[in-house]
Amino acid sequence: MESAILNAPPALAPAALPRLIDALVEQGWYVGEDVLDAALCQELHAELMARAEHDALVAAGIGRGEEHALRRDIRGDAIQWLDRESQAQRRYLAAMGELQQALNQALFLGLFEYEAHFAHYPPGAFYRRHLDSFRGRANRVVSTVGYLNPNWPADGGGEMVIFDAIDPAREVARVRPEAGHFACFLSETVPHEVLPTRLPRASIAGWFRRNASLGGLVDPAR
Repeated sequence: MESAILNAPPALAPAALPRLIDALVEQGWYVGEDVLDAALCQELHAELMARAEHDALVAAGIGRGEEHALRRDIRGDAIQWLDRESQAQRRYLAAMGELQQALNQALFLGLFEYEAHFAHYPPGAFYRRHLDSFRGRANRVVSTVGYLNPNWPADGGGEMVIFDAIDPAREVARVRPEAGHFACFLSETVPHEVLPTRLPRASIAGWFRRNASLGGLVDPAR
């Protein structure tokens, strides 16, 4: 199976990497179209929708550890962590490994791990404005979102809105959740939200982490 991954077309468009790195340096975020391989998006979308149809996803919460809570007034998606079970998952994670290496080589970020989950938003679901990490409290450094929805209509909703890191009230980008689109941003400084979706919305959210282990414990635990 690993040979099939090696022989497959690039999951992440190589031409996107220099633009992604430059954008992270210049503005703290990147959005690109047709970045993810179309066939891979189709496979991942089918996998996620099958899980959703069989109630194999878990309602997503906010906070971690003792602070974890389900708040449908803040976040309405259901998730499942990627576990390398399918070849499509392995291809996606291999591509993120290549991105991790490129970020470390270019920006010396010291990224050591990547975690990601499927995210399914049913019609009407949203995720209010938030940061993926807080300074000094977690080790998520760079966030990624890969979109899997084929032929997303202009009135489908579900866009991710990215806000300015210095002026959080100012919108700087709006990402339509179309298959192949890919977003990447600094976890600690870039606020973002998901607008209410009119259709079932499928994506993969992920985070590159820096090693903040202490006494054999990873901070924070997933």
